[in-house]
Amino acid sequence: MGKMKSGFTPTRSKDEIRQIDVTLDFTPNALASVLYRQGNTMVLACVTKEKSLPRWFPRDATKGWIHAEYSLMPASTDSRFRRERNGAKGRTQEIERLVARSLRAAVDLEALGPIALNIDCDILNADGGTRCASITAAGIALRLAIKRLISRGICLPVERREENVENKIQLTKEEAINHENSVMPNDVAAISVGLLDGEVYVDLDYDLDSNADVDMNIVMTSDGKFVEVQGTGEEATYSSDELDALIVSGKTAMNQLFAMQKSVLSE
Repeated sequence: MGKMKSGFTPTRSKDEIRQIDVTLDFTPNALASVLYRQGNTMVLACVTKEKSLPRWFPRDATKGWIHAEYSLMPASTDSRFRRERNGAKGRTQEIERLVARSLRAAVDLEALGPIALNIDCDILNADGGTRCASITAAGIALRLAIKRLISRGICLPVERREENVENKIQLTKEEAINHENSVMPNDVAAISVGLLDGEVYVDLDYDLDSNADVDMNIVMTSDGKFVEVQGTGEEATYSSDELDALIVSGKTAMNQLFAMQKSVLSE
């Protein structure tokens, strides 16, 4: 491999994603939590159930809502990142909206029912791809939370909700699986890809990202559909063929993420 513009040499092959480690229920108080490591990027994703739907929902709402918040912890970067005490800044708001709409794209809010969930994505260590890692981690935590809401009789099929008194209804195993698949038909994940010296690399860490002529974030659901594609030339342009190559590499890497999510939750 040749050296990049800053003089460093990549340590991974172009299509190799970083090692992933997942710890479920890392914190005890959340409905579901995931400590997610992708290389040296570490995310703690926690799901909590809110007491009520957002105020702007109608009183008789039958569907739910999913909100997300994102934060870089002070020691997550090489110089201390100051806490955003006066509200989220522009970049943070952009990422929060991306994470939230990516999660909502994987969920049928009517099947979820009048339940509001909040997913907090806290970056414990940042080494590139934090928004993508947040989406992938949050997707795992969200499915785990939905499983638990169903098992506790809180999230039920529409036709069974009127029967429910103090969450006493318990679905059979088959009914629970069917309802989970109705609420969250597909998994959701995200990956970064980049164009460096004419070559496509997947899962950009900080060094790869800082050397990229083009960087792109791809969000997809496990049925092969796109939620969002964010691609930017860094003082460079790219052709339609290069765009296709970036997307193809991203889709291939995404299949590994979906397989990982399924494996983690099956355990």
